[in-house]
Amino acid sequence: MKLNRRKFITTGTTLALGLGVMSVLSYDNSPNASIIPGVSVAKAGDADPKKLHMEPKIGDRVLGKADAPVTIVEYASATCPHCANFHKGTFVQLKKDYIDTGKVRFIFREFPFDDLALAAFMLARCAPKEKYFPMLDVIFERHEIWTRNPREELLKIAKLAGFTEETFGKCLKNEEIAKGISEIRDTGNKEFGVNSTPTFFVNGTELAGNQPIEEFKKLIDAAMK
Repeated sequence: MKLNRRKFITTGTTLALGLGVMSVLSYDNSPNASIIPGVSVAKAGDADPKKLHMEPKIGDRVLGKADAPVTIVEYASATCPHCANFHKGTFVQLKKDYIDTGKVRFIFREFPFDDLALAAFMLARCAPKEKYFPMLDVIFERHEIWTRNPREELLKIAKLAGFTEETFGKCLKNEEIAKGISEIRDTGNKEFGVNSTPTFFVNGTELAGNQPIEEFKKLIDAAMK
């Protein structure tokens, strides 16, 4: 499936931050999923767990025990309000009840809709591994703030993780990281049919949108049986 999207930056630039470009998203009729413009809104469908769980070239960012009986993969965009709402809501309970207790291994995969989401994810990737998820938490918590004033506010978030203005600028010119994230997005779309965010796979079973914890519980309990 070919994405009808704006060209993503893969060379040494300042991305969209200097321009203050805002994310342009379209939505389906449901209140919990953001759709890539110009792409069919058909469900992704279930995926082969062996293929789905293969690490991308840039590597995965993971929470939970490696031998957990259930693996959840999330595809999300940093500029997606439904993704932000999930991480501020359902994810907190999911982490407490399932990830921290060793029942679920959680893999987060970047699926940027636009240059701003790509920039935010690049900064998280440039941070030390142990700071990736804390930085991601702040990105989603401050979603409404930084998407209005991206350069200044993303810099503030980056400084919380130890960045300087110099390392901030250097990270946003890192072509290898930009390409690695874009490859994750393209594989998610072409191989697994992901076309909206957030999209989840629970041991390969697809679950679309910002769903309540009860929907995750049903799939997790079924997978554990």
